[in-house]
Amino acid sequence: MPSINARLDEVAAVIDRVRRDQPLVHIISNWVTMGDVANATLAIGARPGMAHAPDEIEEITRAARALVLNLGTPSRERIEALLRAGKAANASGIPILFDPVGVGASSFRKDAAARILGSLRLAIVRGNAGEMGGLAGIAGTQSGVDAARADYDRAMVVKSRAEKYRAVMAVTGTTDFVSDGTRVAAVENGDSLLKHITGAGDMLDAIIGACAAVEREVTVATMTGLLWFDIATECAARSTSARGVGSFRVALFDVLGNLNAEAIQRNAKFNCIPGG
Repeated sequence: MPSINARLDEVAAVIDRVRRDQPLVHIISNWVTMGDVANATLAIGARPGMAHAPDEIEEITRAARALVLNLGTPSRERIEALLRAGKAANASGIPILFDPVGVGASSFRKDAAARILGSLRLAIVRGNAGEMGGLAGIAGTQSGVDAARADYDRAMVVKSRAEKYRAVMAVTGTTDFVSDGTRVAAVENGDSLLKHITGAGDMLDAIIGACAAVEREVTVATMTGLLWFDIATECAARSTSARGVGSFRVALFDVLGNLNAEAIQRNAKFNCIPGG
């Protein structure tokens, strides 16, 4: 893996390209969080497409530069829509990020995630500790959509899942771990207030998707999205307007739009794990 300084130079370049190119990202998001996801995407300078209707989903996907698939609040119709959009993206060479929301919470979610993982070529899979544990078959890592246990070796699991699915895998939490199946990096930015707002992970998905829209090196795109979002949360939490969960949420949108690449380089806390 290149040196940390080299990676930070690449991160800065990706941020600049997102703001310059304003890529269209098709995001099939959770119904609960669609508004915040769209606003976060706009805040960083990208353009969100949020189509769900089967009659247009493939056409909208083909017009985009990246696709974000969020398992969200699943139904049979939603799963079919995710698969149709994903197949259109694969046919057009568009990178796909998949978020297996609550994959360990029910057999229905587990089966749906297995279909998506088995049917589509995914560039990135991003989940919390419970979701990544669920993909790895670790019992008891998830008891609800957001409930997660992290008492397993997340660096090892994220690397093994990247090898299995041939995609860059990211597991997020107090420390984020990213792997391409060969190497593992850890990101230690972020703020605990994220646990108290709905849709933090969904917003992160969209930001990583926007980075993948302008950066072919998927690991770099994923690291950029993580650092951009995590450092923004730190700045929002420190801001004088963030006096509680509500003001933190508003401040986060402001910071996402105003944070410059130099501040991200200066505040980034990540390292490559030896042997990972």
